[in-house]
Amino acid sequence: MIYENKIKIKDLILIMLGSCIYAFGLVFINMQNNLAEGGVTGITLIIRALFKINPAYTSLAINIPLIIIGAKLLGKRSLLYTLVGTISLSVFLYIWQLLLFMININHDLLIAALLAGLFAGIGSGIVYRSGGTTGGADVISRILERKFGIGMGQSLFAFDIIVLTLSLCYIDIPHMMYTLIASFIFSKVVSAIQSGGYTVRGMIIVSDHNEEIANEIMDVLERGVTFLDGEGAYLKEKKKIIYLVLSPSEIMEVRRIIRDIDKRAFISIINVHEAIGEGFTYLRPTPYILRKNK
Repeated sequence: MIYENKIKIKDLILIMLGSCIYAFGLVFINMQNNLAEGGVTGITLIIRALFKINPAYTSLAINIPLIIIGAKLLGKRSLLYTLVGTISLSVFLYIWQLLLFMININHDLLIAALLAGLFAGIGSGIVYRSGGTTGGADVISRILERKFGIGMGQSLFAFDIIVLTLSLCYIDIPHMMYTLIASFIFSKVVSAIQSGGYTVRGMIIVSDHNEEIANEIMDVLERGVTFLDGEGAYLKEKKKIIYLVLSPSEIMEVRRIIRDIDKRAFISIINVHEAIGEGFTYLRPTPYILRKNK
């Protein structure tokens, strides 16, 4: 509990940086190219289009009740981080709108959509990875993530679709579809940043030569290997099953090792959402090809 409530200055700075990046994209990409946005931010753009009210003001006004809900469910630390994110977003929205600056993309809506998703995804991803939110749908998404394990990128994408439909009151269908592309890019970038941007795979190997295969993998790739106790359902034979986590670029090398030792080995390759530990979140081993060329 003490660790969960610990507030870090580094986190607060990163939350403000992420809010700054997100606000920049919103002002100079979305608003300048008449692209909508999802979540509460999208609602503020609808209000701006219909009533000419600055999103910097409506963002705070709409987020107040949601922040109160978030405070009760997420605790004091999350409340502070959410307040910092929400206020920072409104402040940077106000500041960026004061600058007479335009990004020239030759009216290409596809480029605008890609940039909008990129800026929003990077900014929001930094905020989420630091344990904060920018309020609005972010609060609800973080609650869903903590309570039900639903990824924030997925839930935010669902909120985006709902708000985009409402945004048809001030944009046409082509602009709405380009905004949907931006929302899709946004969800992917957020997920990548939250997982550290490093894709990993899990590999399960069943072989009669498990010791030899494991030793070769550890020697060549310097990857840790785990033996799991297994038993065949049909013959009731007990076997040591090899399990390891590796990068996609190492899969072919492991398959070569297995093929050279046991062509009849059973291999299962699975997607791993996140890997924490030596070789992934810590210093990674030097790639095998690079080590051979030393």
